[in-house]
Amino acid sequence: MKYIVLGLGNFGKALAIRLTELGHEVIGADNKMAKVEQLKEKITHTVCMDSTDVDAVSALPLKDAHAVVVAIGEDEGASLLTTALLKQLGVKRIVGRVVSDLQKTVLEAMDIGEYLMPEEDAAGRLAMRLDNIDIVDSFKVSEKYSIIETKVPDKYIGMSLREANLTNKYRVIVLTTLKITAEEGESKVNGAKEATGIAQSDTVLAAGDILVLFGELKDINRLIQKGE
Repeated sequence: MKYIVLGLGNFGKALAIRLTELGHEVIGADNKMAKVEQLKEKITHTVCMDSTDVDAVSALPLKDAHAVVVAIGEDEGASLLTTALLKQLGVKRIVGRVVSDLQKTVLEAMDIGEYLMPEEDAAGRLAMRLDNIDIVDSFKVSEKYSIIETKVPDKYIGMSLREANLTNKYRVIVLTTLKITAEEGESKVNGAKEATGIAQSDTVLAAGDILVLFGELKDINRLIQKGE
């Protein structure tokens, strides 16, 4: 697939590099030549341009792109002008980055249905980890449901999922378990996570494993607290 990422700050850079690594063709654009030069070996194509300039944007292969991501964060005005310009040029799929409620309101008024709030999402995930030391990571699926990564409570170490009976006891679903691997001398906190596949009733919970749970946060917290 082909993607265009406008704005190569921390978020846009990470997105463009990852999409390239996944095998997609990516055009990364920024108005600062230093950023463009820095990333030309890591992104399929890079270009230095002003994304609020209609002639510059029109020269991009917009019709061939599966999506155009407006990843500009610092300059809300430039972000909104760029989005409006893409809308005017008939781009079918625009994904916007939102850094304020006002910007979100304007995007919704422009009928931009896809937008990302990376700072807010990251803050929410950090708050979850700070609130409960046993939570490794979290993802909010809806107002009611979340996916949570948490350490296996000591009480359940050595048990199979059938024996632990977590779904019936706490109304949560174990999606998978993660093994944490670390290089010699490296802390497991910074280790790589490896999923063991879809959880089965005979999956055994080992010390140091991470449970990936789906359910309501209150039920997941109940499991964590009672599993101590």
